[in-house]
Amino acid sequence: LYQDAYIQNGRDSASLGLYSAARTSYGKALHLINDFLSTCTDVERREQWQSAIQTINVELSTVNSITELLEDLSRSSACRNGSAIESLIFNIEENKPWPSPTNVDKKTSSVLLARSTNKKQHVAEFEKEKQKASSSKSFDVPRSGANTSGNLRRRLVNSNESTPNRPPVKKNTSAAGHKSANRPQSSEDQPVEVEKKFDSSNCDKELVEILERDIVLRNPNIHWSDIAGLTEAKNLLHEAVVLPRIMPMFFKGLRSPWRGVCMFGPPGTGKTMLAKAVATECNTTFFNVSASTLTSKYRGDSEKLVRLLFEMARFYAPSTIFIDEIDSICSRRGSESEHEASRRVKSELLIQMDGVISSNPNSAAGVLVLAATNFPWDLDEALRRRLEKRVFIPLPDASCRLEMLKLNLRDLKLADDLDLTEIAEKLEGYSGADLTNVCRDAAMMSMRQRIAGLEMDEIARLHAEDLDLPITRQDFVEALARSSKSVSQQDLDKYEKWMKEFGSI
Repeated sequence: LYQDAYIQNGRDSASLGLYSAARTSYGKALHLINDFLSTCTDVERREQWQSAIQTINVELSTVNSITELLEDLSRSSACRNGSAIESLIFNIEENKPWPSPTNVDKKTSSVLLARSTNKKQHVAEFEKEKQKASSSKSFDVPRSGANTSGNLRRRLVNSNESTPNRPPVKKNTSAAGHKSANRPQSSEDQPVEVEKKFDSSNCDKELVEILERDIVLRNPNIHWSDIAGLTEAKNLLHEAVVLPRIMPMFFKGLRSPWRGVCMFGPPGTGKTMLAKAVATECNTTFFNVSASTLTSKYRGDSEKLVRLLFEMARFYAPSTIFIDEIDSICSRRGSESEHEASRRVKSELLIQMDGVISSNPNSAAGVLVLAATNFPWDLDEALRRRLEKRVFIPLPDASCRLEMLKLNLRDLKLADDLDLTEIAEKLEGYSGADLTNVCRDAAMMSMRQRIAGLEMDEIARLHAEDLDLPITRQDFVEALARSSKSVSQQDLDKYEKWMKEFGSI
């Protein structure tokens, strides 16, 4: 596929203005395609490459025309000699002879000043006329597209940064207000909204930078539609995060929204994906926390990080704090192997969570602590009390497995003999991650069969069409023989037992 690389290089070079390199790349691509057509016998493929040659020729002719135009401009006398342009601007008398050249001393510039006196006079007159024209107009608001719009934006941003608590004030004009009131303002004339910034003057700035850099999650790009099943968990998160923002008058007093939710279950069932979907769909500030982000080698910094985390979450409310593998941070206290620093971090985390739950119960825009764990029986009792909702994320059932298969295979070709319902029944006991691995393994089967026994140079000459074959039923049979489920029945019994004893949906 060298011709594809040459075509792409030609287009990139043309977009950057490197027209000579673009012509060379297009020429090499045409040469390779012609060599390929001399040996190709497939009629359909020859027609495809013939149409590709026509497209390349059109692009090459465009590059050639641009190159010829640039060469004509470079040869023209108007581009080489600027006297004609200067005479139009400054009205310089072309027939007036210049004084004889003299040696210019570095300390003096009298010759240059004498030579430019006539120019400066014309420039001064031009500036005076410009000032008269501008003074006759009383517009206070700059025109759309003018150079002053950028300065206006910078002044607005600087004024908002200096007074963060004061909203932007609209300027009151007199006569200009009547003239500019009916004129629609462009996007450049509108005040720029300044992003809300946490004040770190009373805190350790390095710790605040750590939280903003490593914990605030941006653009996870996971939606509810990307997660199959888990209806109860989705409804609970929708009730805890989305509805309080839509109906703030309802979620007050005893009806205040949930402040702590714990998702537990086997590995690979979609707990982390649910948290990322909350960040994407609910449009709240999302803090992604793990054990490593709250650990510091300096004494006392871990507790400060926990305190700063909740202070920033309250500042950016409504916000969500997602603590993945919370059992590694807040396991049961009082064990013999527990370190003093770990105990202090747990105590600070419990204090901050209790403050989140008990503070301002009438406010719907608060902080939600969302936790995920694979070992709920190792959690501290006080933490379990603060996590008001404890939801079991089970293994996918038959309908959920079928939906997962459709999601994973939506961009791939499927053979006619492949029955996804049959495959979903054979995947009983597999987690969502196990099912994804089976689909990936089955999608690789056609490629493995095609390159079997070929050398590296032969593999490099293969086309994408030769490898992108439909996935058959036999591919899934072989993939199932290679992959086993990762969750045992004994583990499932432990989760169900803990759910019956401590679960809260």
